[in-house]
Order: sequence, then structure tokens, then C-alpha cells
Amino acid sequence: MSETIYGIHAVQALLERAPERFLQVFILKGREDKRLMPLIQALEAQGVAIQAANRQWLDEKAEGAVHQGIIARVKPGRQYQENDLSDLVAAQARPFLLILDGVTDPHNLGACLRSADAAGVHAVIVPRDRSAQLNATAKKVACGAAETVPLIRVTNLARTMRLLQEEYNVWIVGTAGEADHTLFQSKLDGPLALVMGAEGEGMRRLTRERCDELISIPMAGSVSSLNVSVATGICLFEAVRQRA
Repeated sequence: MSETIYGIHAVQALLERAPERFLQVFILKGREDKRLMPLIQALEAQGVAIQAANRQWLDEKAEGAVHQGIIARVKPGRQYQENDLSDLVAAQARPFLLILDGVTDPHNLGACLRSADAAGVHAVIVPRDRSAQLNATAKKVACGAAETVPLIRVTNLARTMRLLQEEYNVWIVGTAGEADHTLFQSKLDGPLALVMGAEGEGMRRLTRERCDELISIPMAGSVSSLNVSVATGICLFEAVRQRA
């Protein structure tokens, strides 16, 4: 069993963290630029088999996505299970979690994982249904964060939120445009789970009702909302500022 990753950052990140997972690497025939060559040399130093391929073949394997001239076939990484969440949370004095409710675009999932990694989030929680898969596209956008941030899929998101509140005293903060106070008026320095909803629809009703608090991002311009990954980054780093 294997999976595919592509893009310079995604391949580089996996090489740094788990070189033993590489099975085979395909590079664009004739491409010898200063970004790709050091990566190829590092892969060869690890004994990874590298094969040249034409652009059409690479484009087909990447399903039309931007592969930057490199695709790797790798052993699957660790798959976190729902019952891993309790151990991850219990190991932290101040758990810092991100919950994505209904984020179905793999580009947005990857970007949220990248922000979560940068902010020091301990785990990202998503519902098993109505959520993007952690596919090659998401991993490319995540720039290596898919290898470092545990992604946990849960069967019942509202039940998981209740567990976090009752067993671990996690304060759950949801984002909603109609909230009566802003991100900057909220206290985010304790055990925290930040909930981001799908673009347009926002959080589902049961998810919203399970939140301890609702906050909004103050908007000064003419647009009514932000891309979910941008909004996630803003909220996570306000929490980082307060928790520092």
C-alpha cells in the first residue's frame, strides 16, 4: 500500500522527517533548476530510487495539479484514530486544538494544517463526513504540516466537543459573523479549541450550540467574510499572542 505526494515543499518535509517512507520518486525529465537539484541529491544520498518522467505522465499522476516537477510514491504515514484524541489532549497542560466543521476543499484543509503547525496546535479535529480528505493536494498546500500535526476524524463532532469540555475543561470558541463580540475581546489563553465553519454556511447548528462562546473577526472593508484558511490563521495567532 502506498500514497502519492508531490511538490518540492511536501517532498522536502517528508525527507527531513521520515526518509524511510520513500518508495520511488519521479522527476521531470530535463529539469535541472536550483530548487529541485539539491532535493534530488538529498534523496539520492538516502538511497531513494529516482526515475525521470515526461510532463504529460507527471500531470496525469498529479491529476492536473501543480507538481513542480516532482512526484513521490511513499509508504502511508501514521493514521490517527478517534481514540488517540484523549491521549493527545491529556498530555498537554493547556491543550490547543483546531476544529474544522465542514471544510471540504483540500486546498483549505492543507492551508489550515499549515497555520496549525505554525501556531503550535496539538491536533486538528474534523468530522468523518463532510470534510476534505488529506490527499496529495492537501499535503502539497500544507508544506509538510500534514506530517507533523495530528489530524483526527471523529464520528460525532458534537459528542467529541462535549468530551473535551467535560473531561479536559477545554473552552470551545466558535467563529460566527453575527457574534456579539470580537476575537480581540475574547480570552484565549487557557485550554482551548477553536472552531472554524465552512465558508458560506459556517458551523452546523449542533456544533454552534456546543460552543462555549462565539466570536467574530472585525471587518473594516466591503467584503463580508474571509477565506476559511485566512480566518483560521488570524484566530490561531491571536490565541498564540495571548498564550505567550
